Amino acid sequence: MGAAFFYHLTDGPAEELLPQLLKLAGKQGWRVEIRGRAARAMDRLDAALWRMGPPESFLAHGRAGGAQDAAQPILLTAEGEPAPGLPCVICLDGAEAQAEEVQAAERVCILFDGFDEAAVQAARGQWKRLTRAGCAAQYWAQENGRWTKKAEG
Repeated sequence: MGAAFFYHLTDGPAEELLPQLLKLAGKQGWRVEIRGRAARAMDRLDAALWRMGPPESFLAHGRAGGAQDAAQPILLTAEGEPAPGLPCVICLDGAEAQAEEVQAAERVCILFDGFDEAAVQAARGQWKRLTRAGCAAQYWAQENGRWTKKAEG
């Protein structure tokens, strides 16, 4: 049974944390679904991942709906697109994770902007829904450039 890890971002955007999370998932041998709310935002993230970092740190990935979806180590999806049920799911921009997928996955990461009150409230609501459904959860916050575990449920 997996767990939901909530990441309260205050030192930078989700795109700065993604490479770190994706490398950790890769070390575990997990394929990753990165889920956003809007297809256009995921298209922008797709383009950004192609330009991110030096060539030797390239993160192989693809947008959902392609012929190679089953082979992608990182698959970018938008809500409403078929979710492949991968071992690791990273939710961005308020995208939701369901209790059943948290329990089936190894890890579900929910990243949210700590300066956006609506995003904070949405994350709190998601925490309550998931923990009430029996999902294990951890809440992490950025403090002075470091991650600190604030709560466990």
